Amino acid sequence: MAPRPRSRPRLQLRSSADGDTDGRTAPSPSPSYDRRRAWLVTALIVAFMVVNFADKSVLGLAAVPVMDELHISNSTYGLVSSSFFLLFSLSGLVVGFFSARLSSRLLLFAMGLLWAVAQLPVLVVATVPTLVAGRLLLGAAEGPAASMSMHALYKWFPPERRGLPSALQIGGAALGTLVAAPVVTWLISAFGWRSAFAALGVTSAVWSLVWWKGGHDGPYDETRRTPHSPAAPQTSDRLPYRRLLLNGTVLGSISSAFGASWALSLSQAWLPAYLRTQLGMTAGTAATTISVVAAFSLVLLLTVSPFVDLLKSRGVPSRWSCGGLQGAAVCVAAVAMAVFPLIDAQGPRVLLIGVAFACGSVAVPLHYMTTAEAVPTSQRGAVFGIVAATGTLPGLVVPAVTGHLIDAGATQQAGYRTAFLLAAGVMFVAGAVAIAAIRPEHDARRLGLAAGRATGPLVE
Repeated sequence: MAPRPRSRPRLQLRSSADGDTDGRTAPSPSPSYDRRRAWLVTALIVAFMVVNFADKSVLGLAAVPVMDELHISNSTYGLVSSSFFLLFSLSGLVVGFFSARLSSRLLLFAMGLLWAVAQLPVLVVATVPTLVAGRLLLGAAEGPAASMSMHALYKWFPPERRGLPSALQIGGAALGTLVAAPVVTWLISAFGWRSAFAALGVTSAVWSLVWWKGGHDGPYDETRRTPHSPAAPQTSDRLPYRRLLLNGTVLGSISSAFGASWALSLSQAWLPAYLRTQLGMTAGTAATTISVVAAFSLVLLLTVSPFVDLLKSRGVPSRWSCGGLQGAAVCVAAVAMAVFPLIDAQGPRVLLIGVAFACGSVAVPLHYMTTAEAVPTSQRGAVFGIVAATGTLPGLVVPAVTGHLIDAGATQQAGYRTAFLLAAGVMFVAGAVAIAAIRPEHDARRLGLAAGRATGPLVE
């Protein structure tokens, strides 16, 4: 009698979005969303961005007394400002590639400590070389800050919950300028410009200690899960960086970041000096004006998240709800940048200055979101670093070029006008490229990433 055939074990099939489909491993539980801890980390990261932009702004706010005391020209001051960005993009790129191997807790802690150390040289001796040394170190330590803090934030929230935290993270930049302008200006006026550098050094060190105590990598950290976890990145999930970086969504996101960064670099280095020397404002009035511009930027950043959510809930694709919106914001800022130097009336000019230097900030959280939709999660940190490094390249040239234009102009006013018109042209082209190139849904399908992508608002 023939032996009875053995019954085959029943395989439990799972969808590709859940992991292996051969049933050899039991499914691991989905990450648990810890609301309280996630928002605590969000608060720390917002504070991180506040300190970040206060550090960036301090030299611009101290520009007039620094130039007067050290007897330096606009061109020399512009070179000192540009030195901040000499290692900024490179460090953002390098750290982005290491982000999958190092914890966000360690990365952000190290950055904060370096920010504190970077303020020391000018306190020892105030010269152009020590200013440059401090700005070089600060730029190297701050280059990865925005992209890596966003990457750290994403580890605490599932894709459908990232809209508001992303806006708050970027909003910390505007809040940093809003707070720094009056406080730093008061310190400079009351105790000298060196006191502002010292205060920011202490603040950076304190933040680092608090972060080391309360900041940890979240449950949505795909790069640190066990190899058999369903959500762990598999080898097949990784794509050649050439394919990722040459898709239209990433290139368009870089373009919008480039345009927004041009305005931001110009604002940080030269807007305080422009308000004082060309519009005749006192240090306090100039600080208040800068705070108002930062507040307007913050309002825009906090408004864009629910607005994009609304568009997506009504079926508007990411190409328009995120891509078109960020490109249009940069174009609107460019038009205001071109018009305000040509207007003599003080009120309308200040209003247009607000639009020119605040409106482009809308592109910052959105360019991260559109980029994240068109790359594998396991490569997100590296691509964020590349996008940030490339998008912030204007900082390397804008302060120096502006200083040269001011010194080379028939008058300082003519030099400023040329610099603002140049910025307007670059920004408009950058915004138009973003509108045309960003197509997250199309590029995700082309790269084989469409399956498993969430369809809710502001998803990765």
